[in-house]
Amino acid sequence: MSDTKSPHADDIASTARIAGVPVPADVAQRIAASIGPAFAGFAPISGTLPFDLEPAAFVSVQNKTAK
Repeated sequence: MSDTKSPHADDIASTARIAGVPVPADVAQRIAASIGPAFAGFAPISGTLPFDLEPAAFVSVQNKTAK
């Protein structure tokens, strides 16, 4: 991945294959290009939110704030 953590076509293709929905290389490239700006836009705050990288941690964060 690049410095802005934007996904590359290889990342998209691997994720899709693991999910059981393989995509051709050109489709993976189009997906990466279309969601790349969203990753770049959120890059400045990446790592600053309690569960931005691991949504499964939501319950833990929610329980901490509920006390």
